[in-house]
Amino acid sequence: MADSQYSFSLTTFSPTGKLVQIEYALMAVAAGQTSLGIRAANGVVIATEKKLPTTLVDETSESVDISNLRLTAILDGWGITNSGMGPDSRVLVRRSRKQAQQYQRLHKETIPLSQLVRETAAVMQEYTQSG
Repeated sequence: MADSQYSFSLTTFSPTGKLVQIEYALMAVAAGQTSLGIRAANGVVIATEKKLPTTLVDETSESVDISNLRLTAILDGWGITNSGMGPDSRVLVRRSRKQAQQYQRLHKETIPLSQLVRETAAVMQEYTQSG
């Protein structure tokens, strides 16, 4: 690939006029699963697509495969679903739990959801702005 020498920089255009890191990110997003959250008057429904790794997996099996689990608890009654790569989601889950615990210790109350979402999103924004 002629653009490979430009793949290490987030802000350097290749001679073809592409930001190669952005193309890599878009390919990773396309490879992810779809997740959906619906808020109702009496609760929330969070769903995510579970792609089976192979056609040899028995879909009717009663066993639960933890490696394909895409819903994770953050606090009691709060959860997060991920659609992307596992290692990325583990970083976000760990960071979100830590933020919630620090807020709880300091203020003696649960962190406001909007603040936790904002701080978690800032982590992802940080990774897109720096190497």
